[in-house]
Amino acid sequence: MVEGDGDLRQDILDLLASRTVQLEEIVDLVHFLQKDRQPGLTKEDCRESILRVLSKREVQYALLVGIQLDRLAEKGLVDEPLLTILREDSPLFGIDEVLALAITNVYGSIGLTNFGYLDKQKIVVLARLQHEEQELRGQVHTFLDDLVAAVAAAAASRLAHRYGESQ
Repeated sequence: MVEGDGDLRQDILDLLASRTVQLEEIVDLVHFLQKDRQPGLTKEDCRESILRVLSKREVQYALLVGIQLDRLAEKGLVDEPLLTILREDSPLFGIDEVLALAITNVYGSIGLTNFGYLDKQKIVVLARLQHEEQELRGQVHTFLDDLVAAVAAAAASRLAHRYGESQ
């Protein structure tokens, strides 16, 4: 059984889905990060690693806080000047990355390099979230894209550690 609160993990998966992020999109990110380093890695291995990451309370809390801040900004329920900073996803804000780092560090420093790569490259679901935020007025993904990248980075790091131990 996966450690942690399964009900809260399911709430997180539902919350991500309500923000247009599907588990399989994160699976694709993790698989992309690790497939060349782990022969025989399956998407099921990646999915299981993500579910384990999402079972950790500190991960769940980071996701709940960040997504809630995005939602409040969409509704205009954040005071200025923070509202404008969140809506514009100001590159100097950095708090979105800081919150995401709480997730990446769960499985060691390799998570930081994985996260940095995903944050810069904005591939797959991350590119879509950035595009949606820019093209569809009213959507705020200031925290969401970094949190999704962090979950993928942590899950990939977890796999890397497990693979390294088996060698």
